[in-house]
Amino acid sequence: MRTRPLIAIVGRTNVGKSSLFNRLVGQRLAVVHDTAGVTRDRVYASVSLYDRPVLLVDTGGLAGDKDELFTKVRYQAIAALQEADLLIFVVDAQEGLVSLDHDVAEVVRRAGKPVVFVANKAESRSADLESFLDLGFGEPLPVSAIHALGHNEVIERVLEALPPVEDEGKEEVDDALAVAVIGRPNAGKSSVVNYLAGVERSIVSETPGTTRDAVDTVIERDGRRYRIVDTAGMSRRFKRAGGLEYYSALRSLRAIERADVVVLVMDAAEGPSTQDVKLAGEAEDMGRGLVLCAHKWDLVLNRATADEHLGERERQRHERLLQGDYERVLRAKFPFVPHAPLLFTSVVSGVGMNRILPTATRVGDATRLRVETARVNRAVYKAMARHAPPAKHGRPFRILYATQVSVRPPTIVMFVNDPDLVDGAYQRYLANSLREELYAPGVPLRLRFRQRRGRED
Repeated sequence: MRTRPLIAIVGRTNVGKSSLFNRLVGQRLAVVHDTAGVTRDRVYASVSLYDRPVLLVDTGGLAGDKDELFTKVRYQAIAALQEADLLIFVVDAQEGLVSLDHDVAEVVRRAGKPVVFVANKAESRSADLESFLDLGFGEPLPVSAIHALGHNEVIERVLEALPPVEDEGKEEVDDALAVAVIGRPNAGKSSVVNYLAGVERSIVSETPGTTRDAVDTVIERDGRRYRIVDTAGMSRRFKRAGGLEYYSALRSLRAIERADVVVLVMDAAEGPSTQDVKLAGEAEDMGRGLVLCAHKWDLVLNRATADEHLGERERQRHERLLQGDYERVLRAKFPFVPHAPLLFTSVVSGVGMNRILPTATRVGDATRLRVETARVNRAVYKAMARHAPPAKHGRPFRILYATQVSVRPPTIVMFVNDPDLVDGAYQRYLANSLREELYAPGVPLRLRFRQRRGRED
């Protein structure tokens, strides 16, 4: 499955990397979404450069004052640099070449990635660009992110440096269902991946993933092939407090886009984190199926019943009540994916582990499902008969015709008398009804409303 190339903007501190990032995201670009990284000053965005989808990453300075904060930021920047397919190396045209630029250039050279060399703050004609030739990347492209100068040329250079889409290789027909296991560090992703890959020893083969050191594991269960998209692998150099979660977030983002269905593994003992919520939002935005997994459930149960002497039946009843309370709290954290199945799992006790793959299969298969138009319309009319759409300003809302136009995620276009008459609550009702009637829980169903003109109006 082809993925979008990841482009990292790198350089020393205070050269205008973030300004260039904002300019590229905000001008002549079709922004899909942007999400704050794990740390407050790291940002990545999914954008289109002249219709070429890419992931753009803003990084902290690779060289600067050697304090504790800089050290953490540098680890994040190096993590993004190692993960990237192309680097935009930024220097300061006003300040000129300084020793710290040489430090950054050495790091960029060692990375061995394609480089687009840019001199920011070049709005003055007196800017000396020839001095930057000493860095060994040729003369930099002059730009001014603040004054919107030269950013189109940057895009053109980036597209020239990236392999053309038609030359990136034909996508192989892959009938394996791609399941990405994601989550923040230490949530139990590795134990889930190992369980899925190792049970019954039915590994078919190992296929190199798109990221530098990740490996996708292809397995077979009951005659069905699965590709477990791994996000657990991590170079030891990044196992520091400053870069660990940021690196994990980047890896998870790439895994989500390569998957049919995402299994979000959360530490049930600690509860869902902000990063868990962001990752679930990314899966929903990208149209991937989602399964929520409250892992290490044995810790929660043991903690809740440590001082109680319960028989097996009482213990089961107590667990059901505890799961109900836990789910109410968790659903409040994830209001945008109320349809996602929730599993309680533990690799220690084995509880729920055998439900992960069947649940992911139902959700993943449903994202690929194409429902015939007659069935779609019957389900729409059934939902409308059960709950009629409300009138707005005295005008009734009518759905005249509906058809599914795409998959991954399933997208249904509804031709209506006036799209402005449908409110958000009724859209959610329709989506939930159609998901239940035609697809499966966990499927990010998309509804599009278009006005149909003619005698029906």
